Amino acid sequence: MFLLKAWRATAFGVYGYLNFTKTAFMEHSKKFKLEDMEVTIEGKNCIVTGANSGIGYATAEGLASRGANVYLICRNKERGEAALSQIKSSTGNSNVHLEVCDLSSINDIKSFAARFSARDVPVHILVNNAGTLENKRITTKEGLEVNFAVNVLGTYTMTELMLPLLEKAAPVARVITVSSGGMYSTPLTEDLQFSDSNFDGAQQYARNKRIQVALTEKWAETYKDKGIGFYSMHPGWAETPGVATSLPGFSQRLAGKLRTKEQGADTVIWLSLQPKNKLVPGAFYFDRAEAPKHLPFAGSGGSHALVDSIIGKLRSMAGLIS
Repeated sequence: MFLLKAWRATAFGVYGYLNFTKTAFMEHSKKFKLEDMEVTIEGKNCIVTGANSGIGYATAEGLASRGANVYLICRNKERGEAALSQIKSSTGNSNVHLEVCDLSSINDIKSFAARFSARDVPVHILVNNAGTLENKRITTKEGLEVNFAVNVLGTYTMTELMLPLLEKAAPVARVITVSSGGMYSTPLTEDLQFSDSNFDGAQQYARNKRIQVALTEKWAETYKDKGIGFYSMHPGWAETPGVATSLPGFSQRLAGKLRTKEQGADTVIWLSLQPKNKLVPGAFYFDRAEAPKHLPFAGSGGSHALVDSIIGKLRSMAGLIS
């Protein structure tokens, strides 16, 4: 087991350094097609979680600049209002709105979903971007480990509660979940809240991101007849406030090599704009192309069989009626 963990860490580090940096983005971008991004989506309703900074902000701004009605889901009202003002100003789009919701709280998510669902508008694009990496074990007011609460349970609950509105936008509706290359370093596990006494926030984050990829696969399979596309992606190593705060050593070591938030958001926007017949349901994307979900010899492939059991636990925790 020790050797396998060491291999995963080494393989991830090498693969990441070769592919996830700003230099790698510039190299990969040589294959990008300009016309893929020259698409307007006027009138389409887009929800972006964690939209006040970093990749979420760049995503919201990119969608707003293409004419979408964008709903920023932010935990902090003041930071959300600042982002709202900046995006309206930079894009000239007045159809950008702020919704205050704490993605670590099931009650908050249910309250938002009830408010938003009352409008009875179709949701064309849901971007599950909100995420957190807390290095110390912190418990939410609902008794949940906070990384898991935001990255997994919050993402799951938001997506499930938005399904009726996404169906209204079929067949063009899609859900895009922002994962992380860190998921390559771990298999799927049912230890959702990291029961080990030696809590490791970075490892928990990687586990959370692996679950997001497995959930996306399962959603695509379960709802294949609903007219909703489900895709996960990872942004590479981007320079964002979250990375600087949560991984200061990593941020300092790769100073000057990290991607901009716009480069990190590029594939999210690309996935939002492409015709669904060009995309693979349940796939994991990176730099505008389908990417592998597992590294060679990492022993993580078979672990996705656990997803049904994990979904059962999430559904129970979220208090969703089957």
